Amino acid sequence: MNAPAFHEGERAAQARVGAAVRERMEEIGPRVIRDFMPEQHREFFEQLPFVIAGTVDATGQPWASVLAQPPGFIHSPDARHLTLRARLLAGDPLQTTLADGAAIGLLGIEPHTRRRNRMNGTVRGVHAEGFAVELSQSFGNCPKYIQAREPVYVERLASAAGPVVHESAQLNDAARRMMEQADTLFIATAYAGDETRAGRAGGVDVSHRGGKPGFVRVDADGTLTVPDFVGNYFFNTLGNLVVNPRAGLLFIDFDTGDLLYLAVTADIVWDGPEVDAFAGAQRLMRFKVQSMRLVESSLPLRWGEAELSPVLDATGTWSGR
Repeated sequence: MNAPAFHEGERAAQARVGAAVRERMEEIGPRVIRDFMPEQHREFFEQLPFVIAGTVDATGQPWASVLAQPPGFIHSPDARHLTLRARLLAGDPLQTTLADGAAIGLLGIEPHTRRRNRMNGTVRGVHAEGFAVELSQSFGNCPKYIQAREPVYVERLASAAGPVVHESAQLNDAARRMMEQADTLFIATAYAGDETRAGRAGGVDVSHRGGKPGFVRVDADGTLTVPDFVGNYFFNTLGNLVVNPRAGLLFIDFDTGDLLYLAVTADIVWDGPEVDAFAGAQRLMRFKVQSMRLVESSLPLRWGEAELSPVLDATGTWSGR
């Protein structure tokens, strides 16, 4: 792949950690961030009952979304394309953001095996039954911080009457409880800069964050604070936030199927006493909520018992640090 593996925001975040990290990423990035999907990634996407998507609306606001169907709804006709036979969930931002030519990020994640692979690209051929994605970047992620719970698609939930949708500029009590109890969230971010210079490293990205229940702090004014633990140093999420502070968060209630979509603006706390006080944190992400959308009983999946990631033993929570 001749295009750069990382854009200027990602390189700046890497350099902030240290010159050695930046040099290492310069070396390995082109090898592991591909312009095609290896066969195992193609097969992996095809077996999933759900996928997380990141898109951007007409105002430039990123959103994290979820698509769920029986396994087999994703197909890879070749190493640079996925096709998705997908029924959009009521209230999901994809209802308005999905369009031919739109940038999209996909996260395939299989929680019970702790496997995850990323695929970023461009939407092609939107029609009544689904859409395709033409690949820009493909890469795998490590199993760290993924809580092991097995999803099962439940058809009767998908065909039920339309869910109740709560929308507001401020968090309600149900949203606060959902975030304070969460052990998982998904975050969509988008590059904002010179797309020509960024090449394949631009576009939209969607990622996973996990922690012990209580790892998301919700302040009285609705500000969220989330620790960022050590990862692969690609800094796809943080790099996008360096050049574009807008993000979309998605929380899933694994017991009820409720989905909480948030539009936020982000600040990165790189160091200082608050970072030091949270066990395991390398830095913090702080989010100001611009709007929320809580959709009740929306996700047609039911989940097995959760097993927290063993690497979380060395991390803390805001209530018990």
